[in-house]
Amino acid sequence: MVVPHCIPRFLDGEHSLFDSILDWAANGLANWSWWEIVIYTLVMTHITIAGVTIFLHRCMAHRSLDLHPIAQHFFRFWLWMTTGMVTKEWTAIHRKHHAKCETEDDPHSPQTRGIRKVLLEGAELYRAEAKNKETITKFGHGTPDDWIERNLYSRFSWQGVALMLIIDLALFGLVGMSVWAVQMLWIPIHAAGIINGLGHYWGYRNYDCEDASTNVSPWGFIIGGEELHNNHHTYPTSAKFSIKWYEIDVGWWYIRAMQSVGLAKVKKIPPKARLVEARPVDHNTLEAIIANRYDVMARYAKTLKSAYKDELRKHKEGNTPEYSSFKPARKWFHREETKLAAPQRQQLATIVEQNKMLSTFVEMRRELAVIWGRSNLTREQLLAQLQAWCHRAEASGIQALQEFSLRLRRYA
Repeated sequence: MVVPHCIPRFLDGEHSLFDSILDWAANGLANWSWWEIVIYTLVMTHITIAGVTIFLHRCMAHRSLDLHPIAQHFFRFWLWMTTGMVTKEWTAIHRKHHAKCETEDDPHSPQTRGIRKVLLEGAELYRAEAKNKETITKFGHGTPDDWIERNLYSRFSWQGVALMLIIDLALFGLVGMSVWAVQMLWIPIHAAGIINGLGHYWGYRNYDCEDASTNVSPWGFIIGGEELHNNHHTYPTSAKFSIKWYEIDVGWWYIRAMQSVGLAKVKKIPPKARLVEARPVDHNTLEAIIANRYDVMARYAKTLKSAYKDELRKHKEGNTPEYSSFKPARKWFHREETKLAAPQRQQLATIVEQNKMLSTFVEMRRELAVIWGRSNLTREQLLAQLQAWCHRAEASGIQALQEFSLRLRRYA
């Protein structure tokens, strides 16, 4: 049996209890070097991140996967010790965020509360919303409500982090206080601050979904894949956050590993477009396009962006007076009109009035979006609209639209 190094020094009679206490305060029971303590801290915080993204976020809040009771209880115990967060509260606040996204009722939107407040006071915003009983009652359904949840995790939420403090102090002495502080700040900084803040303010977007969500980074290592926030808001019930081939969702890696040993069962992932040979537009085509509507609109935006770039180059080479008015719109012309500010919408109206080709692009984007935006139409009516759209695109004389219509005919 390995005995902590500071104990025999006291027992051998050569050192006083005071010397042993000083030795423990300096080195702790583990007597690890600084780099070993750093690795320990990073591993511990990463497991906490995995617990938040796999258990709280994907399993509890969105029901995108089921976890084996062993995995569930492990994550519940771990998060109780390392965050003190109550499962029902976290789940309810996050669900409300999706339901009220970017509105005044959103608990932590930088679009309404300001990026500075969300970055610096994200944890305070969470605690304030956790006191809203209406939020917890309305959005907190389906979370654990067993004996241990009622009598320990929810009832004594702060005692878990206190236990973690005792463990860190015992292992590392006074340095354990710093280790514990990093553990306690990890989620508020990375989740409450970066994801809720930067994830709705700065980054790139694969999809022009209804909110302002962004992908902070295509490589989701630090926050377990939560960096891919735009992908998540586009497909909120998906257990997988990565979409593009170069995007990495380490949380998804862990889920797949857990699934291979029976600890997880994935219920839903993003739809993947399947393309076949071009064929006449039928009900199968309609259903495939509606299922992949975000991919369709993202590709249409890319097509429009390329067409606008070509048109801008023509005006530049021809030194036309329209070039100066067209140039500022090159960064946003391909975006959906609902995402544009009032001055941009006004400029958009001026541009389409002056350019017939761009006007056709904008009009047909509106018509395409209507196909899955009207819930009051029958399948036959929606099919007729899609067939008419493809016919108009192919008869437009615009090569980019003709090629796009051909792609729509390949969805299956």
